Amino acid sequence: MCGLKTTKIGLIGLGLMGKPMARNLRKSGANVIVFNRSLPALKELESEGFATAHSPDEVAAKVDMVICMVSDTPAVESVLLGDSGVVHGIREGSVVIDMGTTEVQATRGFARIFNQKSVGYVDAPVSGGEIGAIDGSLSIMVGASESDMERVKPVLNALGKQVTHIGEVGCGQIAKAANQIIVGLTIGAVSEAFALAQHGGANLDQVWKALSGGFAGSRILEVHGRRMIEDNFRPGGAATTQKKDLNQALDFASTIGIDLPSTRLCHDLYDKLVQRGEGGLDHSALFRLYSK
Repeated sequence: MCGLKTTKIGLIGLGLMGKPMARNLRKSGANVIVFNRSLPALKELESEGFATAHSPDEVAAKVDMVICMVSDTPAVESVLLGDSGVVHGIREGSVVIDMGTTEVQATRGFARIFNQKSVGYVDAPVSGGEIGAIDGSLSIMVGASESDMERVKPVLNALGKQVTHIGEVGCGQIAKAANQIIVGLTIGAVSEAFALAQHGGANLDQVWKALSGGFAGSRILEVHGRRMIEDNFRPGGAATTQKKDLNQALDFASTIGIDLPSTRLCHDLYDKLVQRGEGGLDHSALFRLYSK
């Protein structure tokens, strides 16, 4: 593939998601420069032939688009606006794409700062986990102006199989909050259903098989149900991240004046898992609160 061969892209954040995303961008022909706060991941991609930078502002000064894929809102703020942040190196006419899960109000604030510098700003959070990042099959929810959407669409198409323009800046993050509510609550539902089956004496593998073919079938049941059965909680999406995302959804709901009682309960269950010291496990490890 060579659809992006004239595009210079900087990618900041080489965690579970960012590293395979960088590889997929390069496979699509883009000229990619990467930065990561910790050195091992940076050195790994450098050994694969990636160009690297020493700071976010150095990345921004060398590219047409900057993708930010870091853990939370404070990390995004540091990368974009810190002492060596993107804002200090970005060139007029460039675009910043935040592909992490960031607070809605903060996202809109970051956009205003960059727009004042004649820089486009796009929020494009993703769903699909590490598997989707590796396969290039992410679902990407985009908040952007029409013109910025057209500019970034080829880049996003290299990373995901479903790219949906939700609306103006911030709307991508609203859609991601909705996504994380559904994911979190569905993992909770599968956990409780499996706990009922397990404690009741049924074979979980057979229960999973039966449910998968019926109206209860879902991607969560398919993937995370298997994780629960196999006691395999290597993180594809960490429980701490799920808790953070649910907390952001609750905070946004509070700002617009609605109550989300089921989401609050789910958040509290994830908080309990984190307090047990298991926040680094996959979010499907919520089952461990119930299992024998």
